[in-house]
Amino acid sequence: MNRIKSVLALCLALVLAHPLAGCSVKPDKTEPKGKSYFTYFDTVSYVFDYSGDSAERFDDRSAEVSGILEEYHKLFDIYHEYSGINNLCTVNKQAGGDPVPVDEKLITFLSYAKELYTQTGGEMNVMMGSVLRIWHDCRTAASDDPSAARVPSDQELSEAAKHTDISLLEIDTENNTVRISDPQASIDVGALGKGYATERAADYLFAQEAYGYVLNVGGNIRIIGAKPDGSGWVTGIKDPNDSAGNFALSLLLSDTACVTSGVYERFFTVNGVRYHHIIDKDTLFPADYFSSLTVITEDSALADCLSTALFCMSQEDGQKLIDKIGGVEVLWIYPDGSMVYTDGLAALITD
Repeated sequence: MNRIKSVLALCLALVLAHPLAGCSVKPDKTEPKGKSYFTYFDTVSYVFDYSGDSAERFDDRSAEVSGILEEYHKLFDIYHEYSGINNLCTVNKQAGGDPVPVDEKLITFLSYAKELYTQTGGEMNVMMGSVLRIWHDCRTAASDDPSAARVPSDQELSEAAKHTDISLLEIDTENNTVRISDPQASIDVGALGKGYATERAADYLFAQEAYGYVLNVGGNIRIIGAKPDGSGWVTGIKDPNDSAGNFALSLLLSDTACVTSGVYERFFTVNGVRYHHIIDKDTLFPADYFSSLTVITEDSALADCLSTALFCMSQEDGQKLIDKIGGVEVLWIYPDGSMVYTDGLAALITD
């Protein structure tokens, strides 16, 4: 048992000090309680408690968080179906066919995704599945056999892009059904699903008044309230141009979400050129504005969405978008290492 506790403590220290994605809460003098889960959203999820909850209460609350993440993982999965539910994989398989009865939670989520499409001027489009599947398959093939790695052709990408219009997603809120009208179209919620599920878990913790909890779902950080002494957490933003994993900036955060998108997260290489997973809807190729982009805002779903949408826009256009939305702070890091950040984010920078 002592050995197991020691291994867990080491894992917690490593996770806190070295982010899985772009942002990570740094360790401090307060030893948190923590649990890890390895089966949701193709990543590792962590629940940390700095509030001083009893071990029993922490176990109960982390189990509830795990259950919420599991439920949304199954609903949003586009690769696997599960007994007893119609999920996004089911909806994609029946594209061009009849409406699919789904859980009301999926109706609410997809309706929100459509709202975000409008809000971001089409940059966050869950109907990009036909294009993203091509890149996913190329990345998977390159991982299986690097010598066979290839880049999708302009022709196949252009053909796939004909099947990405948001109007192809038909949502019937009265009958709780979803239909994709084009048999060659498909949904992909990789730019939103994880953050949305994280926020639903945060909703539960807020309802429980579990202030002092921190969620880390594959690098999507969601902080519930503040520490018992009222202070925040020092959160490091990974330097995308530093292979040693050092931080570009450290921020003092509380009661907010922090999400980073970067070129280093998922990629493959062909003829010495790296192709990452964040695809620009205009070029149909990996966006080439920044090395990483971090969003700080209260809602984890919005942060997840914007970290991708803003990554595919110039800094100037991105600034106009967040000015319109409000309550959003951003750090842009360019390939040459230079940084630009909003005034509100500047106020959060700490040692």
